Amino acid sequence: MKTKIALIGRPNVGKSALFNRIIGKRISIVDEMEGVTRDRLYGEGDFFGRPFEIIDTGGMDPTGEVAFAEEVRRQAEIAIEEADSLILVVDAIIGVTTLDEEVARVLKRTTKPLCLAVNKIDGEHQEPLLAPFYGLGIQEVIPVSAVQGRNVVELLEKALAPCPELEEEEDSAAGIKVALIGRPNVGKSTMINKLLNESRCVVSPIPGTTRDNIDVEVTFEGETFTFIDTAGIRRKKSEHDVVDKFAAIRTERAIERADVCLLMLDAQEGLSHQDKRIMNQIENAGKGCLLFFNKWDLIKGVRMEHCYKSLEIEASFIQYCPMIFGSAKTGRHLDQIFSELRNVYHDMHQRISTGKLNQFLEKAMQRRHPPMIQGKRLRVYYMAQVTTAPPRFIFFVNDPKRMNDAYKKYLINQFRDAYRFSGTPLFFSLRGKKPRDEKKSEKRIIEETNLVFDN
Repeated sequence: MKTKIALIGRPNVGKSALFNRIIGKRISIVDEMEGVTRDRLYGEGDFFGRPFEIIDTGGMDPTGEVAFAEEVRRQAEIAIEEADSLILVVDAIIGVTTLDEEVARVLKRTTKPLCLAVNKIDGEHQEPLLAPFYGLGIQEVIPVSAVQGRNVVELLEKALAPCPELEEEEDSAAGIKVALIGRPNVGKSTMINKLLNESRCVVSPIPGTTRDNIDVEVTFEGETFTFIDTAGIRRKKSEHDVVDKFAAIRTERAIERADVCLLMLDAQEGLSHQDKRIMNQIENAGKGCLLFFNKWDLIKGVRMEHCYKSLEIEASFIQYCPMIFGSAKTGRHLDQIFSELRNVYHDMHQRISTGKLNQFLEKAMQRRHPPMIQGKRLRVYYMAQVTTAPPRFIFFVNDPKRMNDAYKKYLINQFRDAYRFSGTPLFFSLRGKKPRDEKKSEKRIIEETNLVFDN
């Protein structure tokens, strides 16, 4: 795990120029116009064998009239929260401004290691310009020149010195790692408490109570499951608080850490647009997914079978995900979670031999032959599995362009029928032959295309 350093300051003091100088690349746009940098930019550097990550931020100016000033401030606040060490960048030529003083007060309240980089000091003759900046109350003051690279090494040394060298983080979580994902106030923490039979997590009717990820171990029938309880993911326009944005970042990391994601939904509200977005996020990350419809005890006069059918119509991938209707509060059907998690985990790591895949392919193509396109027919020579967790497969064909959407969906559906891969996203790609160039060579040249099949 690398130490993170954030560059903070008001607009147009040279943060982006300093960022480019540190990483040795022109990634940030440098311009005299205010507000050019808006989003956080990340770069990697190495300080005498010690790797670190540097974050460039937009200028903090809550009173400014630059477009997206409020959003820029939020992005900077996220960087401050995320960083291990902070560098306040100021302009020596302009001198100390009221905004410099305000930003310095904000940074000092964080209690994180803080350095002051007084930029645009190109030589010793300009160092008297440092004097007013000592009034900001920051102990480490370093004169630098982003343009010339002056004292950048000294600045990094001061910024990294208070931070312990972090070893590569090893995930020591036991058993199957399960990320508990869902919208705020859907009952995630209530489920954790019920599984543990204790009040380990804070439970509150107020949406967004959980801010950090909490790892808890649950043993069921001799097998350990590590549940990662996460803060609820809000819609983008609902992320008013910077802490909500940071909670969303941590949730994304929880998905990356997990083997399987347990997506909790509110049975009273059904499958919302936000739930579909979260499902896409899980699928794109290549993680297994189990759906738990909570608060089913409050539903009256509706059969589960009808819910299954309506949900399959709303989202295609959902028909391959195991679904459990229960109640975290009463504990109804919670015991079914563990067997389904085992099944999804097993299918995520399932590997099918090339021989069996080609037998499947032969039967599928006999049932329905590939269509003729421009007088030529698609030929599929064979297929092979290249990875597990998530499973990835390659079709070796004569020409990828001859695989139309209809036949693509047919093969995927046939594959799902033969090898269900419960709750598992599948990724397929095509590899075709390049036509023989008789003038250059008579050898066959194989090229891979980036055509990915949607589930």
